[in-house]
Amino acid sequence: MNDKQLVAEHAASLVEDSMIVGLGTGSTANYFIEALSRRQRDEGLRITTVASSTISAIKAAEHGLPLLDISQLGHLDLYVDGADEITPGLTLLKGRGQDLVMEKLLARAAERFVVVADKSKQVSRIGEKFVIPVEVMPAAWKIVRHALEKANGEAELRLNASKDNVAVTAHGSYVLDVRFPDWLDDAELDILLNNTPGVVEHGVFRGLASLVLIADQGQVDVVHA
Repeated sequence: MNDKQLVAEHAASLVEDSMIVGLGTGSTANYFIEALSRRQRDEGLRITTVASSTISAIKAAEHGLPLLDISQLGHLDLYVDGADEITPGLTLLKGRGQDLVMEKLLARAAERFVVVADKSKQVSRIGEKFVIPVEVMPAAWKIVRHALEKANGEAELRLNASKDNVAVTAHGSYVLDVRFPDWLDDAELDILLNNTPGVVEHGVFRGLASLVLIADQGQVDVVHA
């Protein structure tokens, strides 16, 4: 069992009967879906799930997990997802994919947001390894870029995989990939992006993680918020 599988199994063990569980997106989240499905089959676990993306919904359906549309969601007991970066203060960077709005919506809605990752995702500050994705209104992307550049950011419009058109998120937005100077801390970044008109959502997840599970060479380190 590799580290991603190990940490996913640990997260699946936290799920209790009758819970509504949010399913993240990505390779570690896929292992979580598989582990949850096994518990449902082997233990008769009664759960309902809601997916953060179309691909996760497809994966869940393939594994026989009952799915709820977000429009039917009144509350969420647990949300399990990965992260691209994790700081010592448990601020996360997410959203290298195209589902920022749904991911943050589920993270905020959940009673507990459990993050699953391996040791490589630990950083000293947000933006240390990756650009910060900022989802923007298509008509306002130039205005937002200008505002972020005035705040010392370097912003590039994200293109699709073939580089022949603009990338469009699941929410129908454009994405600016932004680098900020290292003297801007997590709180300043979060406030700046929250207060920039035209920003739909962004990849700084501050104050949302309840628990972080870090796998490292066959061991799981549990970090509480």
